[in-house]
Amino acid sequence: MVFWVRLSGRVNLRRSTGAVLGAAILLSGCSFASESLWPSLTGDEPSGRAPESISIPPSRAELNNQPTFGAPPRMSGSPVAPAMASSVATGQPTGTLVGQKVGQLRVELQRLKGQLGAQNGQLQQIRHTTTNNAQRYHGTVAAVTARLQLGTTPGNPILVNQWNAAQAELDRISGDIATMNSLANQIASNSSLAAYVLESARAAYGLSGAIDEDHRQLALLEDQTNRAVVLIDRLLGEINEDVARQTSYVAGERSNLTTLGAAIKNGELHGSSLMTRAFAAAGGQGPSYAISSTPRSGFIAGGRQPLVVIRFDRPNVPYQQALYTAVAKTLQVRPEANFDLVAVTPNTGNASEQAMAQSTIKKHTNSVLKTLMDMGLPASRISLSASSSAASASNEVHIYIR
Repeated sequence: MVFWVRLSGRVNLRRSTGAVLGAAILLSGCSFASESLWPSLTGDEPSGRAPESISIPPSRAELNNQPTFGAPPRMSGSPVAPAMASSVATGQPTGTLVGQKVGQLRVELQRLKGQLGAQNGQLQQIRHTTTNNAQRYHGTVAAVTARLQLGTTPGNPILVNQWNAAQAELDRISGDIATMNSLANQIASNSSLAAYVLESARAAYGLSGAIDEDHRQLALLEDQTNRAVVLIDRLLGEINEDVARQTSYVAGERSNLTTLGAAIKNGELHGSSLMTRAFAAAGGQGPSYAISSTPRSGFIAGGRQPLVVIRFDRPNVPYQQALYTAVAKTLQVRPEANFDLVAVTPNTGNASEQAMAQSTIKKHTNSVLKTLMDMGLPASRISLSASSSAASASNEVHIYIR
């Protein structure tokens, strides 16, 4: 199979990077998008005279571009566990009113430490369950990826079932996050009991009728309660870190699964989600971007060369992999980039022929739009436009960096 690629001029992506990504792909697909996104297909020529076309085969690296699904989220350590085993130090009864108060507070502190120990055990069990779910998820995804890497039929039912199994495992990890949040609320409620014991111990110093042993036991009780407060804070810190890390992990994997689903539909491997790549290229900082502008007709390129030109001059042209590669490379250089998706019709023929061309290019552009969204690019980063060109011999979809 041979891809027809048009090499465009320089695209000014950054002063520090110079010329980046000029590629034009003459290819096809089919899907549907909202009717409300579309302007009338009239206007000026988007990019002037078309450059020469040359024929080059796709690179092996592009066809073998595997998705990089993230590793399971790292779990925090558990320095709290050993401290949970220690019991509250006891003392000899003194027979005083303050001594009785110390005994009551000691019982409350022992109950508090018992609750913390049980909750720490629950956390370790949730971590173990989440690790098993993540391992099963990544094993299933690896099996799907390996099959796609070798090539398979579009919509292979075996891969569809495996994709559903991976989705179920990811849902279980989401359930583990909900369980952790519930446990965090229970741990936080222990702070009230610890505050009560601590304040009561400090208030008992002011009671009359105490002996030196009573105050010694009160000081010991106060120290042990302060250590329990530290344990509560540490346990809460660990569980909150786990929740935040896994929430980010699940969000990224859901995006990757969406892209993998599109690859199963087409029977070929694209890569990881485009937004996952943009997030990584931005150094872990989520890229900011504006909501796409109102669709407009009469698109003006403003001197820009198209990043991609998909020419629909024959049926069923496989443009998906080449489109993915071009957009992914752009996001590596400009993680915040937005894209103009322009439907271009030939400015030739009678009114009936032009109307037919407009109807056809609308379907083709809807297909390109849905393909980009399946690859993980949000619709808010894509602006739809339409134009006509005397230089075009067939319906085309142009993609510009904005």
